[in-house]
Amino acid sequence: MATKKITIKQIGSALRRSPDQKQTLIGLGLNKMHKVRVLEDTSSIRGMIKKVNHLVKIVNEE
Repeated sequence: MATKKITIKQIGSALRRSPDQKQTLIGLGLNKMHKVRVLEDTSSIRGMIKKVNHLVKIVNEE
C-alpha cells in the first residue's frame, strides 16, 4: 500500500524562536526560508507541523 505524502514549505524564520521550535524545524528538514520538503504523512509529522504551524505552510497533500 502506498504511503501518503505531504509537502511543506518554510515561510517563517527561525530567528528569535524558542529552541524547541528551532529543533522541530530541523526535525522536519527545514532550516532556511522557502525550503520545501516532501515527507510521509504520519501523526508524528502532523504533530511537528502543528507545533510550528506559524512558520510552515502545507503546499500539497497526496
